[in-house]
Amino acid sequence: MSDTRKIALVTGGGTGIGKAVALALAGAGYQVVITGRRQEALDEVVREAGSDMVALTSDMTDPASVAALFAAVKERFGRLDVLFNNAGTNAPPIPLEELTYEQWKAVIDTNVSGVFLCTQQAFKIMKDQNPRGGRIINNGSISATAPRPNSAPYTSSKHAVLGLTKSTSLDGRKYDIACGQIDIGNTATPMAAQMSKGVLQPDLTVKVEPTFDVKHVADAVLYMAGLPLDANVLNMTVMATKMPFTGRG
Repeated sequence: MSDTRKIALVTGGGTGIGKAVALALAGAGYQVVITGRRQEALDEVVREAGSDMVALTSDMTDPASVAALFAAVKERFGRLDVLFNNAGTNAPPIPLEELTYEQWKAVIDTNVSGVFLCTQQAFKIMKDQNPRGGRIINNGSISATAPRPNSAPYTSSKHAVLGLTKSTSLDGRKYDIACGQIDIGNTATPMAAQMSKGVLQPDLTVKVEPTFDVKHVADAVLYMAGLPLDANVLNMTVMATKMPFTGRG
């Protein structure tokens, strides 16, 4: 490696939160690797960064693809300091009894198994590198705490990520690997576009919900990533102030 910059890998880095975080990390001096399924989207982020950001395609549901991704990062840079597990997907907001098994499995494979596979590969690099250790940050969503109507696959996946975050934090201690989770509510990205048109509420009414600038998510991740490894944000919630989350709903 030709410099002393920290190496950060962002999954789902081609759009939305992943893109914002990748650009923020690059702007803060990290050597950033972004990954996702669509090369063209990744390449656009690299162009916007105007830096030596690296784009590598991968499939979070494929163990071999994930292993190849991390092997490429290790071969190119020799280490990994920060992993932002951000890649995720959702199922259509339809009644639970109408969901297909394939729709359920697609969400679990990406949102849970993908995070596990990336975490496992990161452990293998971080525990043996010198200096030892690193930081893993998981994108959990406030769905890790409370569901929306018709969201069983996504809500279940994010509850599982919360458990994985806690286990990773515990199991990483002996390797100086810190792990935390950021739970995000209604940040203004393409995925949240429906918020401005109205979304289903627990009382089955449809209401417009407020959103907030994704820059604040990126700033929060930068704070978490920049802590020394003897300090950790285990869980942080960043949300639109007036979104209907903390009330009875």
